[in-house]
Amino acid sequence: MLARSDVRESLEAHDFGRLFYLVRKWAGISYNRIAEACDIKSSRVSELARGEGAITTLTKIEAIADALRIPGAMLRLAPRAWESPPGGTARHAEGATSRRASVLDEARGAEYVEAIRATSRRLIALDNELNGVPIAAMAARAFKAVHRRLGSGGYERKSERDLQAAAAELAEVAGWTLFDAEEYDAARRFNQEALFLARLSGDRAIELLILQNMSMQAGWLGRPREELAIARSLLDRENLSPRIEAIFRVREAKGLFASGQSTEAVRIFRRAQSLIGEGARSDDPPWAWWISTDEINGHRAMELQKAGDWRSAIPLLQENLYTRNRPRVGYQGIYSARLLASLLNEKVWREAGELAESVVSVVPEIGSARTLKLLKRTAAGGEKIAGIPESLRDTLRGVGEAMEKDPYAL
Repeated sequence: MLARSDVRESLEAHDFGRLFYLVRKWAGISYNRIAEACDIKSSRVSELARGEGAITTLTKIEAIADALRIPGAMLRLAPRAWESPPGGTARHAEGATSRRASVLDEARGAEYVEAIRATSRRLIALDNELNGVPIAAMAARAFKAVHRRLGSGGYERKSERDLQAAAAELAEVAGWTLFDAEEYDAARRFNQEALFLARLSGDRAIELLILQNMSMQAGWLGRPREELAIARSLLDRENLSPRIEAIFRVREAKGLFASGQSTEAVRIFRRAQSLIGEGARSDDPPWAWWISTDEINGHRAMELQKAGDWRSAIPLLQENLYTRNRPRVGYQGIYSARLLASLLNEKVWREAGELAESVVSVVPEIGSARTLKLLKRTAAGGEKIAGIPESLRDTLRGVGEAMEKDPYAL
């Protein structure tokens, strides 16, 4: 099938409806079987085959590639986990992939631990690249492979604690990226597994990060009391370094804001800022690199924006976005969406227009599902604001249209 020119053309164009039609025509595989293998409704497969609609979601494209055994290169994806390069004729890149797979499949001790940690580092780098590369599926699959090995005991006993700690970190990465992809139930499962492994291994540093993530995710999902409870369980018992205390103070403040205790929340935010002023400490965990004054101000600005105090939120968001030395994080687009909403509601038309113009150009590069949903809601709401200039309304309409375009179009 993959040698046929019509099949190759459909793959090159990412025309999956045409592909499904050809698979049925030349391989005799029914649409029902294709639907089952690719985890798509049978009626949807039939519609696609008739030329109605398209598939553009990366995770779904990866699922189709895996279900139909289409090599990643044919769909402009990374090599799939099941691919095995032919011996003796593999290209250099294929050989490198094979060697990495060999380490993950065959190593038993310290080499395996390092392979897991290297995987986490690569995923984190991708998550913070550009506007955040969507890596949730990759991170989840990587951890599932490690989780299987943990359960089967395919490793050296003397490396067990280190292996559990490395696996906890990888599960934390998967939990965070699944959350940013709005796979909230899956994120909760991976967080819980990460926490279990961190406690088994005794890795307190990664346990703190997991709890920070769980607190943040509870707040995002409208569970401020849970966000507050997690933060205070650590603040009440732990001897935290200033930077780590600061980020849990942020979680406490956000929980208070959402619970209607804004005066106390502002006081706690100020406390967090003063803690950052004490500087870094040698016992800070490696993951604390992103905790900064700008990060804290950004969170405070989000709460002000959600509360309708747009005038106070604007300078904090601008400072967060335009500080040159701010650590690069993949969720930076969240702040752009919040600033755009604040500018629109305050009717600062010129600056809102400039920001909206800059957003339109990068929408196809944004990997965060949370950011895209927030931007879409902001643009749609902004179009309805009374007195908005027609040119700005057109730009906001362009933000929404940019989200509907084929993400693989050049």
